[in-house]
Amino acid sequence: MIDISVSNLVKEYEVGKKVLDGLSFQVDSGERVGLLGPNGCGKTTLLRILTGAIGYDEGDVVLAPGKRVGLISQIPVYPAGYTVEDVLESAFAPLHEMEAEMAQLAERMGEGNDPALLRRYDQLSAAFQTGGGYETETNKNKVCSGLQIGPAMREQLFDALSGGEKTRVNLGRLILEDTDILLLDEPTNHLDLRATEWLEEYLDKFKGTVLAVSHDRWFLDKVVRRVIEIQGGRAEFYSGNYSFFVEERERRYEEKLRQYEKEQAKIEQLEKAAEQLRTWAYSGMDKTFKRAKSMERRIERMRTVDKPQRERVMQARFGEREFRGDEVLTVKGLAKSYGDRKLFDGVDLEVIGGERIALIGDNGTGKSTLVKILLGEETADAGKLRMGPTVKIGYLPQQFQFSHPERSVLDTMLYELDCSAQTARNRLGAFKFRGEDVFKPVSALSGGEQSRLRLCMLMDEKINLLILDEPTNHLDIQSREWIEEAVEEYEGNLLFVSHDRYFIDRFASRIWLLEDGHIVDFRGTYQQFQAARERQKLAQAAPAVKEEPKKEKPRRPGGTKELEKQVNAAERAVAKAEERMYDLGLEIEQAASDYLKLQELYEQREALEEEILKLYGTWEALSAQLEEAGG
Repeated sequence: MIDISVSNLVKEYEVGKKVLDGLSFQVDSGERVGLLGPNGCGKTTLLRILTGAIGYDEGDVVLAPGKRVGLISQIPVYPAGYTVEDVLESAFAPLHEMEAEMAQLAERMGEGNDPALLRRYDQLSAAFQTGGGYETETNKNKVCSGLQIGPAMREQLFDALSGGEKTRVNLGRLILEDTDILLLDEPTNHLDLRATEWLEEYLDKFKGTVLAVSHDRWFLDKVVRRVIEIQGGRAEFYSGNYSFFVEERERRYEEKLRQYEKEQAKIEQLEKAAEQLRTWAYSGMDKTFKRAKSMERRIERMRTVDKPQRERVMQARFGEREFRGDEVLTVKGLAKSYGDRKLFDGVDLEVIGGERIALIGDNGTGKSTLVKILLGEETADAGKLRMGPTVKIGYLPQQFQFSHPERSVLDTMLYELDCSAQTARNRLGAFKFRGEDVFKPVSALSGGEQSRLRLCMLMDEKINLLILDEPTNHLDIQSREWIEEAVEEYEGNLLFVSHDRYFIDRFASRIWLLEDGHIVDFRGTYQQFQAARERQKLAQAAPAVKEEPKKEKPRRPGGTKELEKQVNAAERAVAKAEERMYDLGLEIEQAASDYLKLQELYEQREALEEEILKLYGTWEALSAQLEEAGG
């Protein structure tokens, strides 16, 4: 069944400037789809159109009738005086209305025996139970626990919360509403790692449809199974998660480039032939003139493919200062509290040259405070801190203020770096500030653009210890990838605070987890850290589980050779089915505008998915038997 159908959608904010230009796609019930594209391509506009918040100029938008749609984007305005608890309770408004009517009916039924009242009460009672009316408190507590909305926070006024806290509460309310179609616009922007992982687990069990706009690539890999990329107002389709999308997009680019180069080679060959025919025509061979004109028209008809373009890589890197000696940083017995609230205590750390460290932990544990102590911006309550004598720090804070926000981007560079206008323009151009952009006042820049400008200025400094506090916040995927390229080029020490697991996984060779007032110091990559934590959880749970004595299973007739044949046959069957699934995905992309054909193909895909599950089940069972027989 189709939950979302968009056909030839056009949306124009300014005359002649179409954000969406003939966009067509559909999302089936239960699908997890990622909506990608650069900032400004129309992703949020599309989500607002789907919810009916704004209109559109042309095309058709159809949502499955009777399906409830929920959007996490802008934070709704609630009545003055609403607490967090009130906001969460608003998710159960229909159930509360049913409950109130049931109470009235019960009171009236006590006054007399009216069959109509009894029938209505029975209907409401069944609907109340089916809708989870008796589990509202349990469900609310589960969601609050997962999103770290504690008892104290639930008593606070909603208007008094920070933007990140409001986002968390609103996400919790949307989940409690139990919608059928979830539209997510940057859902992880204000979530820490634990809350993000909880959301991923929730979406994994969610039976409805998900359409997500996100710059969190790890989240996209975990959640989505199909990608729609908006390019030039139209849709490009990819049958896989974010990692598949990256590889497939590169493959398509290379294929288009090969087609373009092949066409250009053919055109060049024909142009030479046409030029030769014209030469002969001028020599008195009149018939060849017509042939030359015909060939030139053919050449023009062949000029159909534009040279494929890819996002230009920004040519920029951090300035680096020569580092002498191994000692970078030594911390002993560091402690910090605010009133009765202890952030951390007894922190002992030592950093040597070349290390790349990710400082992670839940929001509010004191990560940014620790960084500020290391920078000398705050004072510790106890402990000692020593920096190596040749250490020069470069720092990008999570939030920063420009001293003169009224200045233009260009003037800011000129005043702050004391460089020539040409040097400033070259550096800004490398950071994608081009043309009229350099004359914008800094105050008019978005959060991501301000981060980019701050980095542009920072990279001019000679540093050997780079400290980044949430460097990828508010940046789209292209900007994140660029920052990663710049950090990749940097060879000095790196210490960064981040919830971006993709960034952490790429750069960290050591993990500092700030938890319960202490730092867990793990030497290894993020994936190794996760694996170690998982093993620790299993080890802690192990004593409570009594191991059952293994029972000898009867050996299968025919021995291991027969089993090996059957396992190999099962593997071939799975491979063939997966190949059919891939071909079917291509057919679905090609039939994007043929709804009848699409419906038929989607039914085939559903049947094939069930077949693949069965084949995998057979293969796993046979593999397990082979392992036992071999053991």
